[in-house]
Amino acid sequence: MRTIAAGAALLGFMVSGLGATVACGQAKQGLPAPTEKRVIYPENVDAKAEIAEALASAVKTHRRVILVFGGNWCYDCHALDAAFRSAEIAPIVNKNFVVVHVNIGEYDKNLDLADKYDVPLKKGVPASAVLGSDGTLLYSQKQGEFESAKRISKEDVVTFLEKWKPGKS
Repeated sequence: MRTIAAGAALLGFMVSGLGATVACGQAKQGLPAPTEKRVIYPENVDAKAEIAEALASAVKTHRRVILVFGGNWCYDCHALDAAFRSAEIAPIVNKNFVVVHVNIGEYDKNLDLADKYDVPLKKGVPASAVLGSDGTLLYSQKQGEFESAKRISKEDVVTFLEKWKPGKS
């Protein structure tokens, strides 16, 4: 009986400690839910042509290119897209990057591009690669870093963008 009471007290302490951590703002919240249903991965788009256009734009505007592999069926892809368009993050994206959404269909489209840019889709989507304006691969996500909107926060997205914006790496 005493062990049960001690266990209950410990559990109560741990829960109240967690509440204090959340109340103090120390716990990260995942990306907010998307507020609208958008087609971010259009069907029948030539992803190679879009990447070429993005690279041409990046050269002229001194930005980098972010390739975001995913599909319209992917909740986390919509959450990341909403984060990229949010008031806090959109200025960083728009100033430093050209974003290309590469449609992977049902894991049956543009797989050659995922291979070319060293993005292991089996780790989940969205999955990203960062290219220099000359098309050089600077970074590709290897561990499904953006795969779970519940696990990543706006702060994580900002940290990623700040690390890979021009002049940083």
